[in-house]
Amino acid sequence: MKTALTIAGSDSCGGAGIQADIKTMTMHGVYGMSAVTALTAQNTLGVTDVMEATPEFLAAELDAVFTDIFPDAVKTGMVSSSKLIHVIVDKLKKYGAKNIVVDPVMVATNGAKLICDEAIETLKKELLPIATVITPNRPEAEVLTGMKIDSKADMEAAAHRIFNEYGCAVLLKGGHDLNDANDLLWSENRGTWFYGRKIDNPNTHGTGCTLSSAIASNLALGLSLEDSVKEAKDYISLALFDKLDLGRGKGPMNHAFKVKNEV
Repeated sequence: MKTALTIAGSDSCGGAGIQADIKTMTMHGVYGMSAVTALTAQNTLGVTDVMEATPEFLAAELDAVFTDIFPDAVKTGMVSSSKLIHVIVDKLKKYGAKNIVVDPVMVATNGAKLICDEAIETLKKELLPIATVITPNRPEAEVLTGMKIDSKADMEAAAHRIFNEYGCAVLLKGGHDLNDANDLLWSENRGTWFYGRKIDNPNTHGTGCTLSSAIASNLALGLSLEDSVKEAKDYISLALFDKLDLGRGKGPMNHAFKVKNEV
């Protein structure tokens, strides 16, 4: 069985973060493992508290995984401090990690910055250059490039700039009122558009985590980067189309839509 590691925060309500990643990996037939960067107290209405892991403990988690069940792919999610990013980069380099998918969680849908400027700079200088592919949304791509992205042409220019500056492939997600579900993959100095249709479902909590962990799962299975993205988009579309409705706020999608209560 192929294996994948998620390095991210825990979502106590199960819709995003570590929980969403492991559900996604499992549904792809990949054995999922985790290194927790932070515990969060959150539900569909929002986050009420966060307790960050220490650098020493995160290092111990990563050592434990890599020295026993080596992952065929690695996905990273929100890491809020430079110290933790340093640990992640050091360990991924030490163990020669492959198929690294970085979800550069920096800016929330409402535009709020989720990590400090120092951590953003560390992310840009140390983690992005060792990534196989990064999956920024439009506001995050604006932070990475310093440019405003308002059109399809802007997306292409931004993706090209990220590819040239950080040396990694980039899947620039449309959304956020731009191109709906149309995403752009820039790899090997060329762009490939992946067109999707907007699904009428307000419960989209954890879509970014799910997409990046699905890509990592597909890479672990040996798919090409383009096929990994295509399959990941298909998976998340079906998970949204199932229209799970839980909680009083923006709820999660149904990661396990394939599971039927049949014997």
